[in-house]
Amino acid sequence: MIESWNPEQLEAFERDGFLVVEEGFIEPKAIELLRERFDRLFAADYETGIRPDEVNWVAGRDPEDRTRQICNGWKADNAIATQVLSERSGRLAAELMAWDGVRLLQDNVIWKPPGTKSLGMHQDGSYLDYLVPPAMITCWIALDDTSAEAGTITYAAGSHRWPRSPENRGEFHAPSDWLAPVKRAVPAEKQLRLVPIEVKAGGASFHHHLTFHGSGPNTAAVHRRACISHLIQADAEFHPVNVDPTYSRYRRVADTALDESFFPIVWTCDGGRSAWVDAELPEHVGGVLAEGGH
Repeated sequence: MIESWNPEQLEAFERDGFLVVEEGFIEPKAIELLRERFDRLFAADYETGIRPDEVNWVAGRDPEDRTRQICNGWKADNAIATQVLSERSGRLAAELMAWDGVRLLQDNVIWKPPGTKSLGMHQDGSYLDYLVPPAMITCWIALDDTSAEAGTITYAAGSHRWPRSPENRGEFHAPSDWLAPVKRAVPAEKQLRLVPIEVKAGGASFHHHLTFHGSGPNTAAVHRRACISHLIQADAEFHPVNVDPTYSRYRRVADTALDESFFPIVWTCDGGRSAWVDAELPEHVGGVLAEGGH
């Protein structure tokens, strides 16, 4: 179980804008529990009674060939919350960015059944203008063995050093050409190098907010599920002017602070962590996920 990065791993992240853990980032019993909770979430069976902030696929409403996506499943399910608020994941993410601490901006619950279409290439940083600073690191955890054919996450190596692209919400879900945004963004002096992330279930990757990433169609006969934490600096705040259409609803009047009820602190170098996280999450869930969590 990884507890810290070695110099070679830190160098790889700095060079490529992402880092891969091929297997064993979380334990098999955690994978099994999270898969079960994916089933419940996408059936709108919300353990806490709270609907996630974004439910971008609903059975009977949306085409079967669309990637299933939920944002902030942690608010609806305690097992998802325990994983995406993992203190260990937060500490490892902060180490890669040389930050003193991180908090959760949002999670992503992604499910690509066989036959689902692609998710367009993008930079997360294109959508962070509503934060100060507009920076983030993502922890992506595979709940199934992944392959290029099954539509795994794919990175453009070194693209975190390219200019930031403008916001583009029209080429994300099932675009006609999922690679078009990154092809347009390649600087004249650079070459595009795409890296599909092929890991075992329980493997993981971390990526910088300016690293282009997306996923092709799932042309295999297997499912591809991932549990994702988007982490920002612990002392980040709302921008005083810029807004996000979904998450700026949590901004208080005349106050740019991020409320820990909605953006909990996961880890800080002086031992900080939102007190409610460990106090409120059920012990039986924490016990199952503990080896990959705290």
